[in-house]
Amino acid sequence: MKKITLLVLFSSLIFKGLAQKIIDRPIIYDSTRKALSIQYLKERHRLIQTEPTLTPKMIVSHWTAIPTLEGSFNAFNPVTLKGRKELIQASPLNVSIHFLVDRDGTIYRLMPENMMARHVIGLNWCALGIENVGDGNKFPLTEAQLKANIFIVKYLKKKYPTIEYLIGHLEYTSFQNTPLWKETDPNYRTGKDDPGIDFMKKLRKGVQKLNLKGGSGV
Repeated sequence: MKKITLLVLFSSLIFKGLAQKIIDRPIIYDSTRKALSIQYLKERHRLIQTEPTLTPKMIVSHWTAIPTLEGSFNAFNPVTLKGRKELIQASPLNVSIHFLVDRDGTIYRLMPENMMARHVIGLNWCALGIENVGDGNKFPLTEAQLKANIFIVKYLKKKYPTIEYLIGHLEYTSFQNTPLWKETDPNYRTGKDDPGIDFMKKLRKGVQKLNLKGGSGV
């Protein structure tokens, strides 16, 4: 594996005495990714934009189904998809995410918060995303990751008052018959169960004072 030299920037953010650091570790965001993102907004969401920006209305929590930080980062870093036929049919744009949380709770910001990331069908145009390294089986999400997700949600809600919803990826299809759903293909769906029902219940409990709405009632 090639050694990657990164300029790591730390921002210290405090909520009610809780200090947490967000480390900037950007994925490749070049002119090709920008162009593919603009194309995605047009073809998948019928949104004509000159920049792939978003005004966030929801936060979506995920798990990567990959056991390591490096493996997870490397999955998001390329600009175009490779080997995922069920996704390539919709767009060559690679999946991406705004925040990646390691198993020890360390938070990495992979891309600007105001740019669209491809992480949730039908809702990418308005959704900020959090990916957690692990899964619900051999590598269950940790308490440290839960605390990190709580912090990120509080941070984002404070920064973006437009955010109204907090959902797990497993809830995304419950928005199909709402104004937020903008997927143009009625048959384009993938089955999801991340980041787990129990994790979402704990996450919602941790941010309940924010009064964020959910999806399917998980």
